[in-house]
Amino acid sequence: MMLIYLQKTVKGEISILKITAVFIGSLLLSIGINGFLVPHRLLDGGVTGLALIFHYYYGFPTGFVMILLSIPLFIYVWAFERISFYDSLFGLIVASLIIDWLEPLKTQFLFSIFPSVLLGGGFIGIGVGIMLRYGVSTGGTDLLAKILSRSFSLDIGLVILALDGFIVAVGFNTLGFKAFFFSCLTICLIGIIVSLLVKPSSS
Repeated sequence: MMLIYLQKTVKGEISILKITAVFIGSLLLSIGINGFLVPHRLLDGGVTGLALIFHYYYGFPTGFVMILLSIPLFIYVWAFERISFYDSLFGLIVASLIIDWLEPLKTQFLFSIFPSVLLGGGFIGIGVGIMLRYGVSTGGTDLLAKILSRSFSLDIGLVILALDGFIVAVGFNTLGFKAFFFSCLTICLIGIIVSLLVKPSSS
């Protein structure tokens, strides 16, 4: 997979930076999800949030479900955004594998819900921001936000915030008010951090 990714990227030196960003970003993202969100049954937004719902209620692996849910968007990107396809596919696969690999972290931390929101949102926001800063994402709404941000010159953090907020709002009935409220706080924190890390022109 890495060899194909290197071959499809125009400049090899940029590829090394992107690969590094993917692994570091995915590690931070995975720690945030498994270590701080999952213990309190909180949601991230977008595809990750939907995958977490499947994980909470059916026990499905979060990363695996992320891949399945991202297939329709990747079909579109393959047809119209070929460079973004390779960047995001690589990010999705690495992030999904690390998320499932680090699932045992959900029993390792004993923080209460508010510190978990701050730490989880911080880890996820920094992880996503690092990847987007180097032009890669984990697919799903990150990829959709990247396309919308570039197409309409919008702040990518605000686009992610809007898309993720919509997903969590749709899931309100299954979350309950407490989880819904703290999930919204988490998503707001993620959006703020991503906005600070990613310049609109670099998205």
